[in-house]
Amino acid sequence: MSDKKDDDLDYETTGHEWDGIKEYNKPLPRWWLWTFYATIVWGVLYSIAYPAWPLISSATPGILGYSTRGEVVEDIARFEDANAGINAQLASVELTEITSDPELNQYAQNAGAAVFRAWCSQCHGSGAAGVQASGYPNLLDDDWLWGGDIENIHATIAHGIRNENDPDARYSEMPVFGELLEEEEIAQAANYVMTLSGQEPQDATLAAAGEEVYLDNCAACHMDDGSGDVWQGAPNLSDAIWLYGGDYDTLIETITYSRYGVMPSWADRLNDAEIRAVAAYVHGLGGGEATPE
Repeated sequence: MSDKKDDDLDYETTGHEWDGIKEYNKPLPRWWLWTFYATIVWGVLYSIAYPAWPLISSATPGILGYSTRGEVVEDIARFEDANAGINAQLASVELTEITSDPELNQYAQNAGAAVFRAWCSQCHGSGAAGVQASGYPNLLDDDWLWGGDIENIHATIAHGIRNENDPDARYSEMPVFGELLEEEEIAQAANYVMTLSGQEPQDATLAAAGEEVYLDNCAACHMDDGSGDVWQGAPNLSDAIWLYGGDYDTLIETITYSRYGVMPSWADRLNDAEIRAVAAYVHGLGGGEATPE
């Protein structure tokens, strides 16, 4: 066993020494260095050939003209070409006959689900249950304004509700009763409306007086019994389904200031096959109504 100290060993150094610690000269393997140099060259060539360096509003395009967005556009076009035939069939068949063709119906459900997730779920929720008390309807129940059969669902999706860019949009408008009624009358109406849905009013005396207020101001749209009018867009006030909430404070707010929810028209954003697909999907979620005979 050698007792020779490290200081006596004949190691080549760089000549640098710190606190008695010498820096040995042990260069990296040649293959590692050449690999490193190659990656530098590859990086420079890549930044020349492909989009790489960020600019103020874009990036250097690269001499090959490659674009990830262009690639996505090509993929979309490829799939649209592949589905052109069944989309044409979907756009031409009667809405009520979609379910009678298993292949077409399966395609409509899958395509409609994709459209819903991309365009509708932001308001109606990923599961289509809506956003409670926020004015976004639950599409899973059987409470519909302007009809829940597939044809009326299609019309609502295509033209929207109370928007200003589609002359065929569904339209209704609740008056701002805060400008028409006294505060006491609004309180009376709110208490009475609570009784229509089987709730306990905050003040039974006000509820009794509220019947007259309701019949004079609200029954024309919501009906005498509070059952509403689907085709006027007037909600049913006698059930437990509320778009903005059915508690006393929310009813006071609704009566005082009114509600004016807006749904965009999708006819100028989606093609007819896509609208038909999402209509079939929504109708099939469980709350869709049968088409009237």
